[in-house]
Amino acid sequence: MKRIVWLDVLKLIAIFMVICVHCSDPFNVSPEARSNPDYNFWGSIYGSFLRPCVPLFVMITGILLLPVKLSMREFYRKRLLRIAFPFVIWSVLYNLFPWITGVLWLPNSIISDVFAYAPSDASQTFGDAMANIVMIPVKFSTYTVPMWYLYMLIGLYLYMPVLSSWVETASRRQMQFMLGVWAVTLFLPYAYSFYSPDILGMCAWNSFGTFYYFAGFSGYLLLGHFLIKEVEEWKWGKTLSVALPMLAVGYTATYVGFKTMSAVPDCSEQELELFFLYCSPNVALMTVAWFLVVRKVRIKSPIVVSALANIGKCSLGIYMVHYFIVGFGYAIADSVGVPVSVRIPVTATITFFLCWGFVAVGYRMMPKYAKWIFG
Repeated sequence: MKRIVWLDVLKLIAIFMVICVHCSDPFNVSPEARSNPDYNFWGSIYGSFLRPCVPLFVMITGILLLPVKLSMREFYRKRLLRIAFPFVIWSVLYNLFPWITGVLWLPNSIISDVFAYAPSDASQTFGDAMANIVMIPVKFSTYTVPMWYLYMLIGLYLYMPVLSSWVETASRRQMQFMLGVWAVTLFLPYAYSFYSPDILGMCAWNSFGTFYYFAGFSGYLLLGHFLIKEVEEWKWGKTLSVALPMLAVGYTATYVGFKTMSAVPDCSEQELELFFLYCSPNVALMTVAWFLVVRKVRIKSPIVVSALANIGKCSLGIYMVHYFIVGFGYAIADSVGVPVSVRIPVTATITFFLCWGFVAVGYRMMPKYAKWIFG
């Protein structure tokens, strides 16, 4: 398949955003950090801008893989095995890290320096590490927070051959209907939070409401496919006149909503994350805006095209590795006195290049095995 350069640009943007998200965690995770005016301000500014990261990845998946051309068995073998091995390898390594720090007689405070969500008194015992490892098939731990994406991606891969059968025969109008109902579901988290959790059939004994079957990340899969197959590329004038207002509205809603929720001293994690949800109308607006603009990008430099292709090849590996490196990137940024206002992008840049270099060298040194380690 011929490489689509602008999709490699979109992958670069998405993976850099993901790294920035985890570089912003120390600004947003704890009430203590949020009580710091500088941390609260810049964590909200950057954090709100970065939410399209995962939806962009899912849209790229829909563009590249829908409709599925392989048999169900071949698709599962090729796609699931390709991510299963690195998923398990890195999940095990992340969960072993606290125990390794104990073996090296390092203070357990280093664990929370590396992993933003880890408690300050994190266990360094081998037994606790193994307990987390045993649970890998069903749940991620505080040390493997980014792996939530892999659980979700596995679910999308399992579903894609089924969705593909419909996509191949669906008309434009049918796909528009599906996306229209999906767009309605993006508002449901706000309805559940601000009106009632028991609407549209939802109640204590039923979690599957009226629009449950239209909801979730599968909408981004279909959206990516629909925009590339059914919507012609616009000229720059129309693209910007549509994309910029979408980005502005989506960002404003995300920023104002997050600032409002984070100002509540005893807000729950669910309340704090409400306006950061990937499947929300404000994030969907920003995601489509990024897609429309990047689709117009044209790059002719062979060097840049080659670099982008390599980043695209390494993107999953970069994702797997980066959570180990974020803390190290912060240490470098702090050691050189990077101002709070740019600490998130600077730390993310350091982390990105360290991870890209590591994964790229891995592919060069072990070409036969790297795909099973990095994906």
